[in-house]
Amino acid sequence: MVDEIEGELTEQLFRAVLYLEDEEECYKFFRDIATVGEIESLSQRLEVARLLQKGATYEKIVEKTGVSTATISRVKRALEYGTGGYNLILDRLDLE
Repeated sequence: MVDEIEGELTEQLFRAVLYLEDEEECYKFFRDIATVGEIESLSQRLEVARLLQKGATYEKIVEKTGVSTATISRVKRALEYGTGGYNLILDRLDLE
């Protein structure tokens, strides 16, 4: 799966994100690089992952986030069979 996104441009993007120092810089960068819809979609997916990890039902997740059940299924597959990225960041967010 990683091979699908690997490349010079992706590496440049990831390096750029790693250079961001705080939430204010993140807001500035992401407002410029992505649409509001793209940012909302990414934010919703992270929330879906958090809710799934906490054991929420699809019904509750749809109610809270407004995402489709197809999106929930996609996130669930990533949680179960993906590279561990969701779990990595959710664990770190829980430590805050």
